[in-house]
Amino acid sequence: MATVVDGPDLLTGGKEDLSPEAVVVRFAGDSGDGMQLTGGQFTLSTALAGNDLATFPDFPAEIRAPQGTLFGVSAFQINFGSAAIDTAGDQPDVLVAMNPAALKTNVGALKAGGLIIADAGEFNKRNLEKAKYDVNPLEDGSLENWQLLAFDISAMTLQAVKPFGLGNKEALRCKNMWTLGLALWMFDRDRQPLIDWLNAKFAKSPVLAQANIAALNAGHAYGETAELVGPLKQYHIAPAESAPGLYRTVTGAEAISLGLVAGAQLAELPMFFGGYPITPASAILHNLTKLKEFSVTTFQAEDEIAAIASAIGASFAGHLGVTSSSGPGIALKGEAMGLAIMTELPLIIINSQRGGPSTGLPTKTEQSDLYQAIYGRNGDAPMPVIAARSASDCFEVAIEACRIAVEYMTPVIVLTDGYIANAAEPWKVPDPASFKPFPAKFLTEKNGPDGELLPLARDEKGARPWIKPGTPGLMHRIGGIEKNPGTGNIDYSPASHQTMTDARKAKVDGVAASIPAQAVELGETSGKLVVVGWGSTYGPIHQAVRRARRKGQDVAQIHVRHVWPMPLNLGELLKGYDKVLVPEMNTGQFKTVLRDQFLVDAQPLNKTSGQPFTIAEIEAAIDEALA
Repeated sequence: MATVVDGPDLLTGGKEDLSPEAVVVRFAGDSGDGMQLTGGQFTLSTALAGNDLATFPDFPAEIRAPQGTLFGVSAFQINFGSAAIDTAGDQPDVLVAMNPAALKTNVGALKAGGLIIADAGEFNKRNLEKAKYDVNPLEDGSLENWQLLAFDISAMTLQAVKPFGLGNKEALRCKNMWTLGLALWMFDRDRQPLIDWLNAKFAKSPVLAQANIAALNAGHAYGETAELVGPLKQYHIAPAESAPGLYRTVTGAEAISLGLVAGAQLAELPMFFGGYPITPASAILHNLTKLKEFSVTTFQAEDEIAAIASAIGASFAGHLGVTSSSGPGIALKGEAMGLAIMTELPLIIINSQRGGPSTGLPTKTEQSDLYQAIYGRNGDAPMPVIAARSASDCFEVAIEACRIAVEYMTPVIVLTDGYIANAAEPWKVPDPASFKPFPAKFLTEKNGPDGELLPLARDEKGARPWIKPGTPGLMHRIGGIEKNPGTGNIDYSPASHQTMTDARKAKVDGVAASIPAQAVELGETSGKLVVVGWGSTYGPIHQAVRRARRKGQDVAQIHVRHVWPMPLNLGELLKGYDKVLVPEMNTGQFKTVLRDQFLVDAQPLNKTSGQPFTIAEIEAAIDEALA
């Protein structure tokens, strides 16, 4: 029997002839319930249906938390629709809760009147106690603000896969496919791509493939035949308008991996990646191992220091060295980053930020490593820092990092975060011919007067020559001790250190001359208020400013990609607004940088909960700033 609590149509406000423009669905369950896989496959079906989309995987740090506990809940949220989608959505329209803990930790986010689909078979005494419920919420009226559809998904899954002879534990692993089948029916999705995927995934275990397909079909059939009144309806979301071209769904980790390979190709260099596993950066290593045919060498080191040291060695040898980590690992790499600055070698350092300090929030998102990126090394050790705004933007940001590193002979930090790394969105695959090559140049003969080698002579960009080891006649010293400004010999005299410190700073400052002028994303170039962001805050800021402007409010949006050095026109641009609001997932780091560099009274909007900003939070801050 299913429990049904009816109310107004959750998506169309009771108007049967309307299709919703966008829908937010959250799948939530135990870490072992396969919610990330369910969400990922629903994302695939949504992309194939032509909808625009954005996702937010949200999972615990524990490898396998005790089953049924509050801290073991894994969730996957997707916002999809026929209009432009910039965020994973503020409040879900639909919550699929596979157990009491999933309901308790997620129901507060569900919008009023939204739909709860619950597996009633998991709401037993033991699971209710683990979730700290005194009574069953499916029966006590506490969910009256929402529509409720509760039925025994576990039992129906067991019935669907019974013919395949699976044990009870193995059979219940198919219930995520049953749930996915129901969701596919509810939103008018084609099952065949998922069936093909299951056959490929379980090619060596046909029985498991058939059982999962049977569960998928059973969930779909339930939606077709249950004939329940009220909330269980089928909705059609029209495809989003999009420019012609080749599209694919991409996560931030995938996009940055592809961008690194593209950047190395544009530089005409083989690429070496030295990494060490750490959440949420590990996926970059996983993706690059699949791209070895593009002259990519991947190396999993024994620790973070060895990972960056190997990448520096590869750059010294004439490869494009790349390493990645998140905050704790970046801290460990600090001294070696200084070595890359001192030796003036191209190096890409990717920081997929997570909550901190120390081990912090390993699977949650934050933007709290900006100070670390700009200032966090011993001595005066400047390097360029650029930040990606979205999953798909990681591709171009990675190419830009490669360009700067090669043209200016400097390490470059790329900032993403946990949200960007794991989130997925549609990406129009660009034409490779649209990117301008920046081939690396190696010194092949002595460059000084009277046949002298000057390994620290500088070109018009302040870059020193790149010399491959073993080049005849070009043997030179290299290392972490201060050098003579011309010969490169060890020289830590006061004059040499002053000259070299100034030269390294001037080189990084000079990067600003080769980056685009800062544009205004929305609004005018002056006015009452500008909302300035960097990194993954782009989506919620963009939607909030768009809504505010529709209400007639005088507000604009600026989003900064090159956070160090910043665009040359940014200071004057900011001074054209009466107020500057800076939303950040930290305690106000970019706000402080803007105040320091441009003497503007930037005001912070801070969030450090491990969750992205909602559109509503930024809307409220805009209202307050303009009040």
